[in-house]
Amino acid sequence: MTKKRRYRAISVNDAAKVAALTESVATTRVAVGIDIAKTRQYAAFTTPDGRVHGTIRWEHPKESPQFVELLRDLVARGSEVEVVLEPSGTYGDALRAALLRAELPVYRVNPKRSHDAAEVYDGVPSLHDAKSAAIVAKLHFDGASEPWPVTSAHQRDLAAALRVLEIYQKQFQQNRNRLEGVLARFWPELPRVLDLGSVTLLTLVSEFGSPKEVSQRREEAESLMSRVGGHLLDPEKVQLVLEQAERSFGMEATYEETLAVQAIAIEARRCQKAARAARKKVEALTDMSGPAREMRVVVGKTTAAVLVAAVGDPTKYRSTSAYQKALGLNLKEKSSGKHQGALHITKRGPGVARLFLYLAALRLVQRDPIVKAWYAKKVARQGGIAKNRAVVAVMRKLAKALWHVAGGATFDSRKLFDVSRLRLVMEPQTEASA
Repeated sequence: MTKKRRYRAISVNDAAKVAALTESVATTRVAVGIDIAKTRQYAAFTTPDGRVHGTIRWEHPKESPQFVELLRDLVARGSEVEVVLEPSGTYGDALRAALLRAELPVYRVNPKRSHDAAEVYDGVPSLHDAKSAAIVAKLHFDGASEPWPVTSAHQRDLAAALRVLEIYQKQFQQNRNRLEGVLARFWPELPRVLDLGSVTLLTLVSEFGSPKEVSQRREEAESLMSRVGGHLLDPEKVQLVLEQAERSFGMEATYEETLAVQAIAIEARRCQKAARAARKKVEALTDMSGPAREMRVVVGKTTAAVLVAAVGDPTKYRSTSAYQKALGLNLKEKSSGKHQGALHITKRGPGVARLFLYLAALRLVQRDPIVKAWYAKKVARQGGIAKNRAVVAVMRKLAKALWHVAGGATFDSRKLFDVSRLRLVMEPQTEASA
């Protein structure tokens, strides 16, 4: 078959051509490689000998039920159908759910693999929908796919709760930055006294909007700050805000400008409240039995939730190395001849998981004497110029530990690092201290 004919697609509504295609693969093993898109999707029907018998196209979601029914009919006729997809954000989730409901086996192929295989497949580096579908099917037969596990309801709930937290946290940060800009113009002294994200500052600006208004309603402003700040707010700061409001160096805001400042502060405070409520929801979800509940003792509630939502239950991976790989913490190198390339992590996994794990590793370095000593020794051995690389090394060890902790083991840093080589005198570690 020529390349031109190999990639020619037929409509799922073309009954005669679809019947001929299904007849050619009936009673055989067939990989249906699907290229996921927003609307028009392609499926290449490929047999183990590498032959693409045909490619079907259809409009999603209108014609997707028809396509799924076609596959079910093929199974009923004796074909061993294996559906293979690339993870493509959320665009393929509805189709994948329908395929699973139809009890069809679903596999996934890393998009990086199909991208790299483009030129190997037909000698041309270009990629288009029909070709991508064929490459996915070929990679499946080459053993480059894996069964696509069903995401648990708990993992989906964690992901949804984290998405809500991200929305409000991002909006709060954006409005905080806006507020910083307008206060630099109209009230530059205030952020020097009160933290820009403090409830006291946000409430004060929401109510008064400008230093002029504070100076005119001094007693009200003092009462509000004292009530909101409570015992955590130094009374001297309250007086300093009031005094600086009397002689602020900022521009005098117009009526509409004051309203704009108030609107930004009100929205920032609203998003701050919503973000805190969302964070509590995330933390509450980690109270449920499961890996997040076990892992939160080591890395904290939010980080545990992020890790489970991003890459799933660690115990579902066959080994600690497999879990490292899912997080993008496995090592790669580029060496040739006498040149020995440096080792780097692949960063193939979700970046948000590595970010939170990085912060957890930093906290572990600060609070655990064994980890702290190992980190210091590694930094010193590398001349003190590779602190980030040392943190990444801690991350890799921490990921391995979490694989065991998720399975019910107690975290013990002595199992990750050789204490004898660190020359530390350690007291027996109890379960509570771990």
